[in-house]
Amino acid sequence: MNARVVIACGGTGGHLFPGIAIAECLLDRGHDPLLVISEKEIDAIAIRSHEHLKYVSLPSIGMPKVYSPRMLNFVFRYIKSYFYCKNVIKEFEADAVLGMGGFTSLPALMAGQGMGVKTFIHESNAYPGKANRVAARWADIVLLGMEACRQHFPGKNVKVVGTPLRGVMRKSYDRNQAIEHFNLSSEKKTLLILGGSQGAYGINSVITDSLTDLKDLGVQIIHLTGPADYDRVSSLYEGVEIDSHIAPFCDCMQLAYASCDIAIARSGASSLAELSAFGIPSILVPYPYATDDHQTLNAVVYSDAGASLMRQESEMSSSALISSLSQLLDSNNEVYKQMSSAMRKMAVIDAAENICEQILVNSK
Repeated sequence: MNARVVIACGGTGGHLFPGIAIAECLLDRGHDPLLVISEKEIDAIAIRSHEHLKYVSLPSIGMPKVYSPRMLNFVFRYIKSYFYCKNVIKEFEADAVLGMGGFTSLPALMAGQGMGVKTFIHESNAYPGKANRVAARWADIVLLGMEACRQHFPGKNVKVVGTPLRGVMRKSYDRNQAIEHFNLSSEKKTLLILGGSQGAYGINSVITDSLTDLKDLGVQIIHLTGPADYDRVSSLYEGVEIDSHIAPFCDCMQLAYASCDIAIARSGASSLAELSAFGIPSILVPYPYATDDHQTLNAVVYSDAGASLMRQESEMSSSALISSLSQLLDSNNEVYKQMSSAMRKMAVIDAAENICEQILVNSK
């Protein structure tokens, strides 16, 4: 049977890219996915490179605090989105609705359940976001990226399936060819700096403060600064003769992962899934203002498994960074090898297939 599945996944890269991965998996199996994304710029940019996927756009409807003067506007936009989603589900003749988190998913899930369509949510993080905590009441099945999250959905039908990866993240790449893309040397250890899709001022600052010491360690750097901080960071590299590739973002992250030996990154679930797929030992610096501090909880899961080191942003200094890197930079070092192995064990390469299977089996 050709299943028709609505995937509500807009608003952030952490919701959107896993949703795209599932849509691609369904399409490869001969099924018919439809993405519901937000009107944010990040969604528009990402969908351009996936023109083979069908999608519709909803206004962004992040929920304000209960007594905020913006609450009335939120309620109005939510009701409008709800009726829009009802119409989309009806016209598409959907067999299932999958919500990937974020408030873009709520009206689609609520509409789907009210119309008798099978409903699913997927939560990638160790602690569920506010939207998924609300959406669970409308979900027939809760799909999780991490076992640690199960406790937050008592009484629900829960399946741990992993966090889905796009196809390009599941392939093997030649390191020498990948590193040529960044005009760097295959002879040097490569440090990848990631701040998430919006960048990270705190991480960027520690790196720029440490450039001379990093040069002395003999590393080269791929530094993805985020658009807002690119000009400041790139100017600070001037005058320090360290091999580097500095960019606001990268549209071929698979090559960046294939090139690097160690990553310094935030601990969003999608980034962690990609790092684990490539077996990259990492220093994780949770975003300190993440909702419910969920990035710290994600990082704890990985550090407890021996797959990463966790450092709070308040603890990050040039000396602490150099000390941590010195432990890891020797690829003959047992700590490095063990961490790389542990990171690979965290990967669920077939997560997209797991999710597709749950949808297809339970939507019949």
